[in-house]
Amino acid sequence: MILDGHIHINEGTPEPTKLKNSTNATDVEGGVLLSLHPASFNGAMETPSPQARLDNLFAWAEAGEAFYPFFWIDPTETDAVSQVEVAVDRGVAGFKVICDHFMPGDPRAMRTYRAIAEADRPILFHSGILFDTKPSGQYTRPVNFEALIDVSGLRFALAHISWPWVDECIAVYGKYRAARRRKPDLDVEMFIDTTPGTPEIYREDALKKLMAYNAESHVFFGSDNRVNPYRSEYAAEWAQRDAKILGGLDVDPDVIGAIFSGNLKRFLGVSEDA
Repeated sequence: MILDGHIHINEGTPEPTKLKNSTNATDVEGGVLLSLHPASFNGAMETPSPQARLDNLFAWAEAGEAFYPFFWIDPTETDAVSQVEVAVDRGVAGFKVICDHFMPGDPRAMRTYRAIAEADRPILFHSGILFDTKPSGQYTRPVNFEALIDVSGLRFALAHISWPWVDECIAVYGKYRAARRRKPDLDVEMFIDTTPGTPEIYREDALKKLMAYNAESHVFFGSDNRVNPYRSEYAAEWAQRDAKILGGLDVDPDVIGAIFSGNLKRFLGVSEDA
């Protein structure tokens, strides 16, 4: 079983049945659906309202119960906390954030993260180089996410293994892991989304480092696919490549299975199995 932890919704009429059929063409049984972006992202001139984006998100989520709707939010917007409340009431499984014009620890954003953590929802952050049209790497480096250590109860993931700052991403994960050991009441938990990101030539090195650092219980698979169309061959190619690399590293089959589904369920809060 494979759950794809990183599926973007793109513009167009929702076709959940088509999405379900496309994922079923491989071993992908569901995954995380990321809503259309907020108005501030990449200088967008015309963007649907938060309500319209939620409606669109839940229309796509009708593909099945294994598809988990994530609402993409700008946590610095003046009504961001209200957007969180509305989205949680609608039943979102989590939130998506790209820090493209603010630091992860911006006080406005921290207030929003706390509202999300209090609602027991996770956050999937973009981390690593962002292929946009403006300087943004100053915001998306993984070390900047140290600020989240003060958000009680938060589960968050850094996507793309923060490529090209893979080593820095793993070091930040190590900091959170060590902090939880040194301070047992610290309940912030960091995951790593292996969505490319990493070009093929860097893939084996990145996965090898994650396994060598014993991060396997906090790593989950994603493809950075789109809903329309969902490229099942592309997802299968990345999944097969990763499985081959992990097998070559003598990773236990149960651990590989967790990376492809179980760890994501734990990130989502629908399973406690480690």
